[in-house]
Amino acid sequence: MNEQGLRELIESIRSGTTNPDDAVAQLRRLPFADVDGALVDHHRALRQGMPEAVYGPGKTVEHCVKIVAELLEHGSGPVLLTRTDSAQRAACLEAHGPAIEANGTLLWRGAEQTRTSDVLVITAGTSDLAVAHEAELTLRAYGFAPRLIADVGVAGLHRLLARLDDVTSADAVICIAGMEGALASVIGGLTSVPVVAVPTSVGYGAGLEGVTALLAMHATCASGITVVGIDNGFGAACAIARMCP
Repeated sequence: MNEQGLRELIESIRSGTTNPDDAVAQLRRLPFADVDGALVDHHRALRQGMPEAVYGPGKTVEHCVKIVAELLEHGSGPVLLTRTDSAQRAACLEAHGPAIEANGTLLWRGAEQTRTSDVLVITAGTSDLAVAHEAELTLRAYGFAPRLIADVGVAGLHRLLARLDDVTSADAVICIAGMEGALASVIGGLTSVPVVAVPTSVGYGAGLEGVTALLAMHATCASGITVVGIDNGFGAACAIARMCP
């Protein structure tokens, strides 16, 4: 239930097209529904502007199927199931039909452009693309039409300079980089718009599975950069959704 849906329900009660018993049945699932011990948060879109997404790791196949079913039947807006394994994906696709897929994330509903901001997703290397695709799909779920530029890291800075107009024309940038994470500082120094940096676990020994990039992004001298957790393309997209129309 989002704000628009609640207004439509109230209006339908007033006009008589929805009877009070049906309205009570819908409202009974607010603010959450108990699905075999999982408390599905139907109130989140009203509070945060974005519906609850489902995090796959640690959940049984049966839980994933039932939670997605609850959101599809009684929720509003896009339904995202993230970081799935092959068994979770297969079961949910069989139960709920086709979905848009990227890096283990599944999207039912959504993907229509309802936001006006031009969001650029940019990666240092092609090894960062899995995280970028997760960010892209999440942005699409929440109404954006993101653009992607890949493989323009600082080891070949001329590649980025060739796309400088794309960077400076964007309304917001998600910058995804592993190794030493330097691309985020470069992007933060080139544009005044919101920049969300995502460290990835890409890199050799001293990269420490993304910790080096994470610390470097936090230590950047390009002020005002937002940094999310390692490999968290989903979180970066949600940060953009909170910032941008």
